[in-house]
Amino acid sequence: MFMKYVIVLGDGMADEPIASLSGKTPLEFADTPQMDELSKKSEIGMVHTIPEGMKPGSDTANLSVLGYDPKIYYSGRSPLEALSIGVPMKDEDIAIRCNIVTISDDAVPFEEKTIIDHSSGEIETEECAILLEAVKKELQDEIYQFYVGTSYRHCLIWNKGKVLDLSQPHDVLGQKIGAYLPQDEKLNAMMRRSYEILKDHPVNIERKKKGLNPANCCWFWGAGTKPKVTSFEEKTGKKAMMISAVDLLKGIAVGAKMGVSIVPGANGGLDTNYEGKTEAALKALLQDGYDFAYIHVEAPDEMGHQGSVEKKVKAIENLDGRVIAPLLEGLKKSGEDYRVLVLPDHPTPIRLRTHTSDSVPYMLYDSTAEKENALSYCEKDAAKAGILVGKGHELIEKLFA
Repeated sequence: MFMKYVIVLGDGMADEPIASLSGKTPLEFADTPQMDELSKKSEIGMVHTIPEGMKPGSDTANLSVLGYDPKIYYSGRSPLEALSIGVPMKDEDIAIRCNIVTISDDAVPFEEKTIIDHSSGEIETEECAILLEAVKKELQDEIYQFYVGTSYRHCLIWNKGKVLDLSQPHDVLGQKIGAYLPQDEKLNAMMRRSYEILKDHPVNIERKKKGLNPANCCWFWGAGTKPKVTSFEEKTGKKAMMISAVDLLKGIAVGAKMGVSIVPGANGGLDTNYEGKTEAALKALLQDGYDFAYIHVEAPDEMGHQGSVEKKVKAIENLDGRVIAPLLEGLKKSGEDYRVLVLPDHPTPIRLRTHTSDSVPYMLYDSTAEKENALSYCEKDAAKAGILVGKGHELIEKLFA
């Protein structure tokens, strides 16, 4: 009998105590019977996923969780996403994330406008692709080329460009954009022009009629060079499957030569297809000969960026009841031995609406060696446990030990 391995990653799930939750974090407050039961039989601890001096992003953090030291393997966020959507990057190309965001449409100079929503109300891919096509028609040339990604997340390839320090839109929500615009003259001009192209586009007129945030401006960030990630199977000896709605995670998987499962209805939002992700993991592990499945759920992070306590709690409850519970049921029925590691990649505190570099709680369950403890799976109890994995890329060694 072979051991099966699963990581369940609740993106941005960790948080701070919140007054409206009686001083509890969303993870501590949420109704999570499956995680509560599992925690009594698991190793609970903390892990630091963001290396010192690096920005707290899902790119660096998920590389860490997968066992890749970001100090060695990270070359930028957008290049990983470019891999996912099949962009033919050359060695001299620079990939840049192109969010289509919502900025205020008040009658003030462009630089005095405010960024309202980094995801344009979690706009659907099909609708956003129409808007990106309008941008491409006017701004694309042999130097700058746009590629459709998922939802509001798209890609710009800059031929023979340079890596620039560009502001993440979710870091500057509610702020005037002037201080955060690119210093590069061409990128700055393209962002300004994209607003003129999109603000009165028929798609956005309809969105406003429906009370939805218009997707009215391109925002460039996450620049980097073509990534070089070594094979996961060669590195670990495990045949691996990635299950995520997010191009970033799919891109890491493509670079690491992992399998990538495309789950219908998986969209990175609160209404994602949780059950479909679990079914894909069980199929990979129990039918298709994979040793390891990585189930990535974006919803807690998105709800953190939105600043919604209620929705973040709901996303965590969905992770518990609609991913972890059926996953464990399926593994138990199979008769296989298994280990499951549950954790966030980084915190996305409601108070800040962006990522931090703080350590996050993990829970490691082994069906063949059940532990007994009185700890719950939450930030407070994980800190009490007294276990800290200081280098995030070493945590996976515990899973595969």
